[in-house]
Amino acid sequence: MPNAYDLIDTTWIDLPDGRRLAARMWLPRLQEPVPAILEYLPYRQGDGTAPRDETTHTVFASEGYACIRVDIAGTGDSEGVFDDEYSEQELSDGEAVLAWIAAQDWCDGNIGMIGISWGGFNGLQLAYRRPEALKAVVSVASTADRYADDIHFMGGCLLSDNANWGSQMFAYQSRPANPKNRSDWRADWIKRIEEMPFMAADWLRHPTRDEQWKHGSVCEDWSAITAPVLAITGWADAYVNTPSALAANLTAPAKALVGPWEHRYAHIAKLDPADFHGEVLAWFDQYLRGKDRGVAFLPDYRTYMQEHFNPTMQNKPRQGRWVAEAQWPSPNIRERVMYLGTEGLADAAGSGQRVVRNPATLGQAGGYFCAGMRFENELPGDQAADDAMATCFDTAALAEPLEIMGRARLRVSFSVDRPVAQLVARLCDVSPEGVSQRITFRPLNMTHHNSHESPEHLVPGQVYEAEIALNECAHHLRAGHQLRLALSTSYWPIVWPAPEAAEVTLHLAGCSLTLPERRVAEEIAPQNPGAPRDYPSLQAQVLREASGTSETKTQADGTLTLDTFDDYGKAVDPYHGLTVGSHVSMHYAIHPDDPASAVFASDWNFTFEQDGWQVSIDTENKMTCDVENFYLWRRVTAREGAESAEVLVKEWQETIPRGFQ
Repeated sequence: MPNAYDLIDTTWIDLPDGRRLAARMWLPRLQEPVPAILEYLPYRQGDGTAPRDETTHTVFASEGYACIRVDIAGTGDSEGVFDDEYSEQELSDGEAVLAWIAAQDWCDGNIGMIGISWGGFNGLQLAYRRPEALKAVVSVASTADRYADDIHFMGGCLLSDNANWGSQMFAYQSRPANPKNRSDWRADWIKRIEEMPFMAADWLRHPTRDEQWKHGSVCEDWSAITAPVLAITGWADAYVNTPSALAANLTAPAKALVGPWEHRYAHIAKLDPADFHGEVLAWFDQYLRGKDRGVAFLPDYRTYMQEHFNPTMQNKPRQGRWVAEAQWPSPNIRERVMYLGTEGLADAAGSGQRVVRNPATLGQAGGYFCAGMRFENELPGDQAADDAMATCFDTAALAEPLEIMGRARLRVSFSVDRPVAQLVARLCDVSPEGVSQRITFRPLNMTHHNSHESPEHLVPGQVYEAEIALNECAHHLRAGHQLRLALSTSYWPIVWPAPEAAEVTLHLAGCSLTLPERRVAEEIAPQNPGAPRDYPSLQAQVLREASGTSETKTQADGTLTLDTFDDYGKAVDPYHGLTVGSHVSMHYAIHPDDPASAVFASDWNFTFEQDGWQVSIDTENKMTCDVENFYLWRRVTAREGAESAEVLVKEWQETIPRGFQ
């Protein structure tokens, strides 16, 4: 029978240096101390994550867990100044938060951390520091390597989401504390804006795998994590590589679960939702309560093996089945080598050359980098149009099904005609009707062919070798389908393009594709999560419904533009009456013949109202480039009162040399 619990809307956690962090707590009405679950984020527990928190922490509290949702310093209602994602301040404060929770009379000293994306990151990062009270982690859509697998760089290539995410954090960090909780809210609001880091520029100043990215990358020492980790993600998410890496490398108990989901907790996913609560409760029951839930005997890797489903950019159910591997790495996965030849993918080494060169507009079917962040129109669609502009290597129609599970590796021998060039590899499942579904992809900045720490400009005409480990996948190709390797020198708007249109020449005798082919004599029970259980939702008064649009156009001069608008709606919180509205517009543009014409812009708006108090924030952002430099600009306009009187207007601009980008 579910336990009753008390919701404490705002409480304060005192830090050793005198700052206070704001927290919301759900405390079971039990006589004895209980284990605790911490979620630690910069996204405002009072309103930002409140709808999601209502679906999770209420359920965990009713199962007898004390749940604590804490705002990182300088965010939400918390005191202090925010400095950067996963900073030393954030993590040392996190250790203090864990110690504070463990010392409360309602806590038995056993704490688990849960989180998706940011909270998944810092759960792993805090486990890496081994605080005594942290006994288990559920990390969703996270990374073990901040340089290789985050939203800034991939394969040494700059992702356009570095600017996009920077613009989103700029808007988020411009929001004030709630005056009901902070009498100094106005002075603090101005200080937050005045001292806010220019994160998109700061991140861009670190284009190689330096100490900026090694900090917080738990792959630096897998053995440092001793707390058991359940790692979860979805194939429609951007963060697909971490669960398998943790399952393969951690010495602590670790299990991987990968469903069909986008960047959301599985129970609220738009793509085939599942019982996220059951997975979390079983993990924490085992490692926080010592209650045998059998999780130690779960398969190391449980995943949804996808199949072809005529992809569209809109959310629609996936096709496939759940499978499991008892051990990971699995003896059921063997390497199958195919070779790139003039006739496609074959079993024997090829000869001769193939040239890869394409318009800078290739990539329009790639979808939004991290699906789950927008309202709609964010998934990869039919790749046929992109494939037509790419250099493709196809198998013959498959005589029997082919299953791949893991990371395919592309080995290339190449030369270029420019000192900086990119190569983007996609694997696609092509139906007999010609519909091409993206299975996985990965770019490589060719100047990083030897090292992500020490790139080097390429000498035109010189022959080099490189390897691309494509992103993790699990995909079943049916008989009659073809496997396609599509190669391109750009992938806009996911990847910010190289400074000049480059031509990559493949020397086929040194080019091969190694597939992680899965062959199983007898499947084991996948023990997949079932359908989502009932859970409460925030009973907010909706004043404006959420909606979204997306429009692609070709201008008179040939420039391709993509404009999106996402209205996240406007609603009144039922607990404290705060009314919040927000929307964002994004603009991407590029000319097919000029990679340096790339443009990204985004404008965010937030409004807050409560008992006669009104504020609004508008943030504007733009990133452009030429062959030599990146140019970043942003502006914030903060207003107060019914008359929208300006409180502060501030602009920033940065010019950053491209270097090897």
